[in-house]
Parts: sequence; C-alpha cells; structure tokens
Amino acid sequence: MTRQAPPPSPRRTELLEAAYRYALEHGLTDLSLRPLAAAVGSSPRVLILLFGSKEGLVRAVLARAREDETALLDHRADERGLADAGRHVWEWLADPEHRPLLRLWAESYTRSLGADDGPWHGFARGTVDDWLALLAAHQPAGERESEAGARRRTAVLALLRGALLDLLATDDVARVDAAVRAQLALLDDASARPVGPARDGA
Repeated sequence: MTRQAPPPSPRRTELLEAAYRYALEHGLTDLSLRPLAAAVGSSPRVLILLFGSKEGLVRAVLARAREDETALLDHRADERGLADAGRHVWEWLADPEHRPLLRLWAESYTRSLGADDGPWHGFARGTVDDWLALLAAHQPAGERESEAGARRRTAVLALLRGALLDLLATDDVARVDAAVRAQLALLDDASARPVGPARDGA
C-alpha cells in the first residue's frame, strides 16, 4: 500500500541526496530498498515513511536528476542564440564527469517510453519539455514564438539527444564532437543569412 509522503524535512533531503548518488552509480531499474537503505545509512521502513513508497522514492530521485540536467542553462532571456546554447549544452553533455547522470537519464528515458503508470510515467515527455523550454529561452523573442523557431529548437534537441546516445554507446568523443559542432555551425550560417523580400505568389 502506498502511503502519502510527509512534507520535506532535513532528513528526507539528506536521504534523497544519498539515494541520488547511489542511483548514479547503480541505476534505478533493479533498485531494491534493502541494499539502498544500507548504503545510505537508513532502513527500508524509514525510506517508506519519508517517501511514501518505493515508487515515491524513485520519483523523487528522477526529479532530483532532472534538476541537475537542466541546471546548466538558466532561464534568463540573455538570447545567447540557439547555436551557442546548443554548444554550451553539448560541452556539458560531453564532459566525462557527467557520464553517471547521463547514463541514469538514458535508463530512465527508455523505461519511461513504455510506462503507462508508475514512477517512470511521463519522465521522457517531461525531459523533452524541459530541454525545449531551456533552448527557447535563448532564442530571440520573435523567433521563439514562431513555428520556425519551434522547428529549429526541436532540431537542435534531436541533434544533442542523438549525439548523446551515440557518445554513451561508443565513447568516441572526437567523432561525435566534430559532428555536433559541424551541424551547429550550419545553424550559425542559417541564422546569419539575410531574409530576402517575398516574391509575388510565394
């Protein structure tokens, strides 16, 4: 039976951070409360009390992971430009220090695709929405609200996500990095190209 988790407390926050570190090393797919509790200095009973259920704990860890995934870009409307924002994101994604988090993201994203309920439900869609919003924040206002702007940031997200999966599978940093930078350079060129006057009948 799932219990309602109590309001956040210092102990809950402490255990969530410890559980998050554990998930970065061991993943979440085969998570068992007993070894997790032993690793974080708690007990299964306390974890259930603080998070309501095992599913509640998994949801909390996934939410914590999303915080780190989106922290690299902020929501300031500094309009760094979509290509520059893409490069900034890619540098973070390609940093070996972030491999554990990104492996956890890939595991959770895949699990979410077939989940109609449970802790993974909605995770993949939520991360897409998160990243599109972050990229949109770095587009000029006029572009951000247009259909063309939505297509451009969707293309950048698809490029980054595909390159990330390739990188996690192969660890071929030089090849994947060169491909990403080449595609983002094309986006720079497209942004700099002047728009000509509309033709009659166009």
